Amino acid sequence: MLKLRELPVTDTDCVLPVRFWSAVDVWIKKPHVLNKRLCGVKEEDYKEVNGTELEHILSVLWGVSFEQLKDIIFYLNNDDECHSQPLDTENGQWCYEVRTIIPKVNSYGTQMHKEIILKDLPRKRVMFLPFEESADGDCLFRKTNVYQIQLNNVNNDEWSISVSILGENDWFSDGVVYPRLSWLGDDLLPRLVRWAMDSQTSEFKSTLSLLPIEKYGPLYQELKAKYREIVKVWPEVTDPEKFVYEDVAIATYLLVLWEEERAERGLTSNQSFVDLGCGNGLLVHILCNEGHPGRGLDVRRRKIWDMYGPQTQLEESAIIPSDGFLFPEADWLIGNHSDELTPWIPVISSRSSYSCRFFVIPCCFFDFSGKYQRRRCRVSQYREYIDFVSEVGSVCGFQVEEDCLRIPSTKRVCLIGRTRSYEQHKEAQIEARRSCFISSRAGVSANDAPAVDQPEPGEYGEGLGWGRGFQPRQRTEAIRNCASLPRDLVERVVSQVALALLSLTSVEGSGGDTWNGGGSLTLREVAELLDKDKLLTLKKECGGLQTLLKNNHQVFTVESGRVSVRDWRVPTGARRSKPGPGSRRTATEARKTRPCWFHAHHPQGCPLEPENCAYAHGEMDLHPASIPQWRKRDM
Repeated sequence: MLKLRELPVTDTDCVLPVRFWSAVDVWIKKPHVLNKRLCGVKEEDYKEVNGTELEHILSVLWGVSFEQLKDIIFYLNNDDECHSQPLDTENGQWCYEVRTIIPKVNSYGTQMHKEIILKDLPRKRVMFLPFEESADGDCLFRKTNVYQIQLNNVNNDEWSISVSILGENDWFSDGVVYPRLSWLGDDLLPRLVRWAMDSQTSEFKSTLSLLPIEKYGPLYQELKAKYREIVKVWPEVTDPEKFVYEDVAIATYLLVLWEEERAERGLTSNQSFVDLGCGNGLLVHILCNEGHPGRGLDVRRRKIWDMYGPQTQLEESAIIPSDGFLFPEADWLIGNHSDELTPWIPVISSRSSYSCRFFVIPCCFFDFSGKYQRRRCRVSQYREYIDFVSEVGSVCGFQVEEDCLRIPSTKRVCLIGRTRSYEQHKEAQIEARRSCFISSRAGVSANDAPAVDQPEPGEYGEGLGWGRGFQPRQRTEAIRNCASLPRDLVERVVSQVALALLSLTSVEGSGGDTWNGGGSLTLREVAELLDKDKLLTLKKECGGLQTLLKNNHQVFTVESGRVSVRDWRVPTGARRSKPGPGSRRTATEARKTRPCWFHAHHPQGCPLEPENCAYAHGEMDLHPASIPQWRKRDM
């Protein structure tokens, strides 16, 4: 027996051993949260058994004799009592589980990796017995990779959690299904201790709880490889990697969900869909490419739409919840971060046809008209809003299901309405309930509606439909990132803040350096430097003062809420990181196209020599801006 590592735990709140078993269950059910090379696991069996029943299961199903198991327990624990006595004693209660481990990238062919998990409840320990199952069903017991996690009571509220193996010489590791021994001790064990002591419980479900993970994982990797080239030609100003891989993950979820639905309902044709508020249209493009007929609608056309081709149907149209925007031909309505349309999608789906279903990812907090007003303070705003949209779906007659997606977003919860809670002949009764519910909320949020211009008569069709006070998004997106502020205002703010920072230090006090780099201030302290008129102007922009300072990154650094003057002689993490979606020009293309602020305004000039500075030192050093190669391809 080799005890890899043992960590002490102080249990002053008397939560052990209950929390120990909760921590173990996280590792059993969701190993992918720690081992990022795994997609997840498929749980196949669970039962509580005694020693006699366990002996029968292991010998008949897995070919492991009871003597082998007793030897393993003995060597893991140096437990002479367990080795000499039968396990079917009064305290010999076991929990027997089986899980199939699913890697993100399958490099094992048809071979399946399974683990038998044996929880010895009285002795507070759990063993993991790995098996390799061939396509023919033959199982190989990899005895050398058995490991055990155990909780030990040292003294009163002093405990310890340990990880043990049979021996390190024959341990096999591939870094995926079979982790390294150092990983078990240095990564898994500390995380188990943290989970055991963590009193917080999630407000949301585990990811992909409604899908077979063994289907999701391989399909996601296939689609990711298939559509990754879009990242290289992304023409929008948004982050290409985030949006491409997020939409690939959402498409994967829907494709697996719809495959399961076809099997359950005996459908022979692929489901059709309409994506309301489709944005860049990539989700529509992927779903259509994978064989599902559908289209997307959005109030504003995107540049990337022209890249998809005629098979991807995208329409520029404002969607008004009304009789003019029903979709009886669609099997599913999709709302992917659909903002003001989010609470309306269950309503539109329910009124389109009895067979229409919906899939929605709530994001920004909108009611039927205007912003959503909070009513509960004991839960997060996000949890409250999810419950509200779920309530809308229930009122509309759906049995609403909730799941959590695996996407690079903080808003990952999806709501699904794929079955109705009533028979079709009760449609009139349910419709009366829908209408009453919508009317009851008509005044809840109208006073807090976003301040945008009312649409012109006829701009969006006849009337404004079902929702009094509903305001569709404007066709032209307002620029509110400080880029449209008057140039003289920006220059005054930059100069005022920079000079204030420089006044905080003196050259004599800067450690012998003859160039004054200034001090630092919090964002609040910087705001106090500005007059009220400037602050009111900045507050109308997204991010306000902080956005303006970050936009002027040549002059400032903003980190952890503090502002300081940038010293271009010192490399920073931001400058070493890869360029973002809005900085696609090469260093050669970007050099000397803008004046150097320090050369013109700093009392001691720029700390860099002209040949080393990316900005122009005077008009003679200024170069005309060149057209980046990626834009030339679009011209």
